[in-house]
Amino acid sequence: MTTVGTIQTRQGLGSRLAALARIVELGPGRVEPKLLAESGQLLLRAGDRLKLSSDHTVVALAGGTGSGKSTLFNSVSGLELSPTGVRRPTTARTHACVWGLDGAGPLLDWLQIQWRHRFARASALDRGESQLHGLILLDLPDHDSIRALTDTEADRLIQVADLVVWVLDPQKYADASTHRRYVTELAGQDAVTIFVLNQADRLEPEELLECVADLEDLLRREGVEKPIIVTTSAITGKGVDGLKAVLAETVVRRRAAVQRLEADLDRLTLRLAKTMPADGAPVPSASIDDARRIGLTDALCDAVGVPAVGEAMENVYGVRSMEWVGWPYTRWAAKLRPDPLNSLRLGDLRDEIRGFTGGSVSAQPAEVDNAVQAFTDGLTSGMHEAWRNGIKEAARSRSLQLPQVLSEELSEVAPRLDRVPGWWRLLLVWQYLLVLLSVAGLAWFGTALVYGGFGAGTLPEGLTVFGEASSLPWVGLMVLSVLGLGLLTAVASRNFVALGAGNERDRLEREMRRRVAGAAATMVIEPVERELARYNEFSSAVRGVRG
Repeated sequence: MTTVGTIQTRQGLGSRLAALARIVELGPGRVEPKLLAESGQLLLRAGDRLKLSSDHTVVALAGGTGSGKSTLFNSVSGLELSPTGVRRPTTARTHACVWGLDGAGPLLDWLQIQWRHRFARASALDRGESQLHGLILLDLPDHDSIRALTDTEADRLIQVADLVVWVLDPQKYADASTHRRYVTELAGQDAVTIFVLNQADRLEPEELLECVADLEDLLRREGVEKPIIVTTSAITGKGVDGLKAVLAETVVRRRAAVQRLEADLDRLTLRLAKTMPADGAPVPSASIDDARRIGLTDALCDAVGVPAVGEAMENVYGVRSMEWVGWPYTRWAAKLRPDPLNSLRLGDLRDEIRGFTGGSVSAQPAEVDNAVQAFTDGLTSGMHEAWRNGIKEAARSRSLQLPQVLSEELSEVAPRLDRVPGWWRLLLVWQYLLVLLSVAGLAWFGTALVYGGFGAGTLPEGLTVFGEASSLPWVGLMVLSVLGLGLLTAVASRNFVALGAGNERDRLEREMRRRVAGAAATMVIEPVERELARYNEFSSAVRGVRG
């Protein structure tokens, strides 16, 4: 009795293997080493198998001791090629029977089949078995023998065969060692796996039907969705022709090798997909958008204290201006008045600002780290933990140097007290000129009042004009005009100083933000974008492996 499952194949194996190679290249540190190692082994195996004969199909008969595997091998081949008997395990080395030798040699060498265990059935073409031309049938050592514990030949060939035929017997078809070690691992490879329930002659027809149904149910529970089950009796020959027909169908299509590789790729894809978000989840862009760049710059500016530096710069500008602009008489009078801040022992504002601006700007490492952390949290939402950690590691790859670089960059543009705008110097000259004019006017007014008004005496010839009483109103008007002009200049200068202080603050903050943004781009964003590009390439490769 034969139950044949539907075999579906996909095109594009080469592109899927290329995508897997890209995964192996991009995966270290982000994918489990064991999974990467298996992927690399599959690539090597696929490369080797696809270079070898595509006209031959490698079919491995696998089974435990006592399953009648070697007897079935001899029955299919029609020759006594593999030793059978009571002693177990009987098969010590793999035997191969080849239908059509042309081109099979390199493939048998790759399978590491010893020369003395290779047999040919060239004459079988004369006996109606031409449909088996291209078949390489392997009789593997028993996988559960004591010898198999130290010799992995059976396991190796099960992994590389194009089609695996599991030979089971009615007594041990549910054997845990077979199902746990092999069948469960081969779930999803329905198209390249056949199950043979041998020794059917030991069962009544009803018992055979019950065993087949139980085996099919067991296989489905283990992930074999559409199991292909063939019942045989190697001793009586019953069902052997049915098995040959199934093998012939596989050999004629010449697709088993590709289907086996596709099935292995499918199994790897399921495991690789666990490192990626669910289907439909958005994949972050490899380039950081402007909003995130601005957000990171703002956070780093706060960590460095750019607003505080700007405010201090504005204060510095105002305090410095008091020494250069404004009406000198007002400044002199202010020095005579007691400073109420001194009674509070708050110190001299000028000294504090001078000490601040004369030093360097210091970035706080903890606040810088918090800014970088917030930046990466927004990027890694939904990512697998390995990739999320990779993005964070990339962002922090130069985090130890970032505070120092920010401090050095901003210290270069921090405000300095020794820089005086040119118009302040001109205004100072102008105001002291007005002071001299006012002093001269007052001297003139006093002289005219004393000598002209009170007649205290006579001035020397040539200076009599300064002693005329009639000049008093004009001289007084001149003095008041000079004093008024000085006050007007002081008011105007204060307005210009306030405007200049705001402009200086804006200029300073813009420059500091530019430098912070530059440092962030070089030391945080660029490493993150490289990691995001790697993540996107990996995502694309995973989709490519899916086919």
